[in-house]
Amino acid sequence: MSERDSGAGFAAGFILGAVVGVAIGFLYAPRSGVETREMLKERAEKVKEKATEVAEKAKETATELAEKARETATEVAEKAKETAAEAKKRAQAKLGKTKEKAA
Repeated sequence: MSERDSGAGFAAGFILGAVVGVAIGFLYAPRSGVETREMLKERAEKVKEKATEVAEKAKETATELAEKARETATEVAEKAKETAAEAKKRAQAKLGKTKEKAA
């Protein structure tokens, strides 16, 4: 499983777990409406904070992956240029030999 998959799976699992936790809290909370609303407000803030943290981590990971992709693309492009230059030299050398034989 790639890093990207596990990060997306974690985020989805976290959000689903938060929703299920809040739903269970509603069902089993023997509190007054005011107390329940206050509790939900606090839990919603915690979920919001955690979701923000997860989003920031995902952004950092995406930035790191993009940088690695740029580096890899640059390396591949440089290697392709070198290979093309070598192929051109070999082709020119063979062409020169062919011209000498023909002359």
